[in-house]
Amino acid sequence: MKLLDKIFKFNGGIQAETKKDISTKKTIKSLPIPSEIRLPLRQHIGKMAKLRVKVGDQVLKGELIAEADGNISAAIHAPTSGKIKSIEKLLIPHPSGLPDFCVTLIPDNNDKWVKKFPIDWKNISLKETNKLLLNSGIVGLGGAAFPSHLKLGTNRNSPIKTLIINAAECEPYITCDDMLMRERGKDLIEGIELVQSLLGAEETIIGIEDNKLEAFKIISSLIEKKPNIYIKVVPTIYPSGDAKRLIFLINGIKIPKEKRSSEYGIQMFNVATIVAIFRFIQYGEPSLSRIVTITGNIKEPRNYEVLFGTPLRSLVKDAGGQKIKNNTFLMGGPMMGFTLPSIDVSVTKTMNCVISAEPEMIQVTEEPLPCIRCSKCAEACPVSLQPQELFWFSKSDQFEKAQNYNLFDCIECGCCSYVCPSNIPLVQFYRYAKSEIISQSIAAEEADIARERNDFRILRLDREKKERAERNAQRKAENTNTDKLKLIEEKRAEIAAAMDRIKNEKNI
Repeated sequence: MKLLDKIFKFNGGIQAETKKDISTKKTIKSLPIPSEIRLPLRQHIGKMAKLRVKVGDQVLKGELIAEADGNISAAIHAPTSGKIKSIEKLLIPHPSGLPDFCVTLIPDNNDKWVKKFPIDWKNISLKETNKLLLNSGIVGLGGAAFPSHLKLGTNRNSPIKTLIINAAECEPYITCDDMLMRERGKDLIEGIELVQSLLGAEETIIGIEDNKLEAFKIISSLIEKKPNIYIKVVPTIYPSGDAKRLIFLINGIKIPKEKRSSEYGIQMFNVATIVAIFRFIQYGEPSLSRIVTITGNIKEPRNYEVLFGTPLRSLVKDAGGQKIKNNTFLMGGPMMGFTLPSIDVSVTKTMNCVISAEPEMIQVTEEPLPCIRCSKCAEACPVSLQPQELFWFSKSDQFEKAQNYNLFDCIECGCCSYVCPSNIPLVQFYRYAKSEIISQSIAAEEADIARERNDFRILRLDREKKERAERNAQRKAENTNTDKLKLIEEKRAEIAAAMDRIKNEKNI
């Protein structure tokens, strides 16, 4: 068995009840094509995709609806064939609860594909392959939504030695990656070999938590004869699935906040992202769907293959609806997820899990108790911060001090809030402080820009005033010279006329 044993334990973390067995009793089910698909144009980190269609257009499955706008962006494709009904602002699954631009597609139920173009990656350069990946629509499907072509890019100073596959899936309830490994392990391993070749990595290490025994057995059997692909089983402790925490668990390398793992010869991909890259390169299929866990207070919890843009309501209905009606749903896990503004939002690339809130999850609006300085939050912090100090500074708007205590190193995992005996929502205070600091920074930058513009305006007005004065002086000088010449000419004419008169008088 190709198993690596040594584990480098990071500081803190928590061992919460995983509740993953709820949604792993049934196989992945494909949700039928819905009657309406709503595709947000912003499903990734970076610039919103540029629209390529208009209302009334007929599109085929896989056809480009919006292209990537620049390098840090991701394309959007039609998940099925149909007609563009509208392009307007609609509610999207986002913590802000604000609407954003969406394309509404009415499926024709033919599910007819556009012509597919698999990539002959072995006979073209990595740069050309990466250029094609730019409009694949593939982003980090673990939740980060970082455009994947950037991780495969050639613009790096250090060669990639180790490819790490994030199969930890550490948050409670979420099982979409676990089920993918169980049922689509062959695609995953072929995708790993492909990405390892593209990166030129010497080895691949699959980091998987020790609570995924069935997935572990399947993947172990698939890599038995694969050179340079290994498994490292990491302890079931949250947040082991955080990229930098997993790298430390596997390699013992601590990546500083301001650095990227690629600078240390390491690149990481989530298992679902690897399969999406494989499907695009091998079969020419852009990113059109993902596996979504629906669990919690739901009658038939399981994992579904869902087209992007599918109304969440359709997913909830197919899963039997809520056991106890409360209309509260969380996107993501209970630690880092957020409450959805409505059940009428659609499934996006970042929606790895939907939890129908169980009674104990619904927040009771009680005042938190005072901090008792027990230091449990500091013990649980995986980034080795001082959460209680950050809490006081954030609460009292002492943002500079909060920054001095490395506020922006906080990964907002929620471990501190989870262990706090006073029920203080610590992460909320950190998010508030971060947003205020960023707002102040933006305001200061805008003020600097406005001041520079005003300075330039004053300089421009002074320059224009000086130039105007110089032109007036020049014009006056030119007019003066013209008047002098005219006077001289007039005098000459008078003299000539006088001379003519004298001659005429003599002749007489």
